[in-house]
Amino acid sequence: MSKILIQNARIFDGTGRPPFTGDLLVEGERIAAVRPAAEAPLAQAEVDRVIDAAGRFLMPGMVEGHAHLSFDGFTCTEDLISPPVEEHAFLTARVAEKLLMAGFTSAYGASEAKLRLAVAVRNEVEAGRLVGPRIRAGSLEISVTGAMGDESRLHNPRNNQTLTIATSPGISVDGPEEMRKVVRICCREGCDNIKLDNSGDPFYPNTPATSTPMSYEEVEMAVRTAHAFGRKVNTHSRSAQSIKDAVRAGVDMIYHAEYADEEALDLLEEARDRIFVAPTIGLFHTMLHQGEPWLPRAVVEAMGIPELIERSVETHTALRKRGIRHLIGGDYGFKWAEQGTQALDLELFVRYYGYSPAEALVCATRNGGLAMREQGDLGTLEAGKLADLLLVDGDPLSDIRVLQDQARIILVMKGGRIFKDLLAERR
Repeated sequence: MSKILIQNARIFDGTGRPPFTGDLLVEGERIAAVRPAAEAPLAQAEVDRVIDAAGRFLMPGMVEGHAHLSFDGFTCTEDLISPPVEEHAFLTARVAEKLLMAGFTSAYGASEAKLRLAVAVRNEVEAGRLVGPRIRAGSLEISVTGAMGDESRLHNPRNNQTLTIATSPGISVDGPEEMRKVVRICCREGCDNIKLDNSGDPFYPNTPATSTPMSYEEVEMAVRTAHAFGRKVNTHSRSAQSIKDAVRAGVDMIYHAEYADEEALDLLEEARDRIFVAPTIGLFHTMLHQGEPWLPRAVVEAMGIPELIERSVETHTALRKRGIRHLIGGDYGFKWAEQGTQALDLELFVRYYGYSPAEALVCATRNGGLAMREQGDLGTLEAGKLADLLLVDGDPLSDIRVLQDQARIILVMKGGRIFKDLLAERR
C-alpha cells in the first residue's frame, strides 16, 4: 500500500469550515490523516513520497453533476448521435480523460448519446485501462411521444430488435408499462442513472420549457423500477408541474428547474435531505455570451435564453436560501461550452445565485460526492474518505476563476493515485 504525504498545504476540506494550513496523509486509496499545522506534524517514516505544497491550495476533487461524456465539440442536437458507435466510444473516452485533467475526479452521468457509451468507458476506467474520473453512467434520455427527444429508436443489443423509435439521443415511451420496460433495459445494460425528460425545452419549439408532456404515472414507474435495481433517476424538469411530479415521485436529481413556482420550491425544501439539484447554468450563459459564430445572438434571444437565465437566477437564489444541495456542471460538450471548462459554473454560482466562493466549492465537492456515493466517503478531505483531491496554484476563495485555468491545477489525485503532476514535471 503506497503512502503519500502532502505537507504545508492550505487545506480546504469541503466540510464548510475555514481553510487551514496543515498536512494530509494518503494510504492506498484513502485519506489516512489530516492534521493542522498547529498540531504535531505527520511523520514521514515509511512514506513513499513527500509533496511540499509550499502553501498551495489543497481541495477535494470536483464533481461534474450533469455529465454528458459522449458530447464533445458539437454545434446542434442532431450532431449528438452522428458519430458511428466505434468513433463515438473513442470520443467518450477522450472526454473522460479531459475532465479528470481539468480537476473533475467524478462525473455524475445525466445521459448519453448511445446506450452503453458511458457504461463501457466506466468499466474500462474502473479496470485501469483508461484514464478518467469516477463515473456514474447515464442512460439514454427517456421521453414521450410529442415531446423533446421524440422520434427516437432504441436498439436492444441482446436480441437485435428495435424497441421503439430515434433521431435524437433518446427514446420515446408511452405509458407506465413501456416506461418500465425501457428502464429495465437501461439497468440491464449497466446504466447507473436513468434520465427522464419530463418537461419541455427551448430547443424544441413544439414543447416549450413551461410544458409538462410526461405524466406523473410514467415518472413514478421509472423511479420505482430504477430504485428496485439500486439505480438513480435524473429528470430534465423546467416547468413547475414537472418539478412537482419529480419530487413527489421520489427522483434523486432534478436538472434545470427554472420555472418553479412557490409550491415547487416548498416541495424541494421538504426533500432537501434526499434530493439534489443542478441548475446547469453554464450552457445558457455560454450560448448568450460565447455562442457566435455557431449561434447568432438573434437566434439565442429568439429562443428565450435571456428570460431562462433570469428565471434560473430567481429560482436557484431562492433554493440556495432554502438549503438545497446544488451541484455544478451540466450540458457541456458544445463548441461554445467545451468539455473541461465546467469550472466556469463556480464563477456563475457566485455571480448569479449569490454563493460565496467557499459555498460554490462545497457544491462542486461535498455535494457532488454525496450524489456520487451514498456511502458518504467522497467529496471532503477527512480521514477515511477516498483520496480524490486537487492541489491548486492559487486561491479560489479570493478568485474563483483560478480553477478555470488548468495550468494552475498542478496535481490531480483520484483514489490515492496521481494522474496529473505538474510539480514533478517542473523539477
